[in-house]
Amino acid sequence: MGQVKIFGSVETLELYRREISDAVHPALVSAFDYPGEKRFQRFFPLPGEDFLHPADRTKDYLVIEVILFPGRSVEAKKAFYRLVLANLESSTTIPSADVEIVLIESSRENWLIRGMPGDELKLNYRVEV
Repeated sequence: MGQVKIFGSVETLELYRREISDAVHPALVSAFDYPGEKRFQRFFPLPGEDFLHPADRTKDYLVIEVILFPGRSVEAKKAFYRLVLANLESSTTIPSADVEIVLIESSRENWLIRGMPGDELKLNYRVEV
């Protein structure tokens, strides 16, 4: 399972929402062997006064949080990071230094999905990659 939250300025998310979505999702599919049809993303466009960050970040600063089941290897996680950055670089002007990604692993018993506890759910994809 993977739930994605994308935080950024109102202006950046309005300008690049589709490109950011299309940068993150294929990276999940490729690096984590995640099913292509499972795109779970939420965007949080924030006005400047609600999105404080260090002065060395630009107006395009993004925070991408992915909540997922444990099981991905360090190599898969690093591949995900590289793919997101490469995808963003090819479709936006967002600098890599302005992208922060946080992977938050939450055990399957901590999820309720389609009315079932996550540890009882039969998945049609592998988590251990």
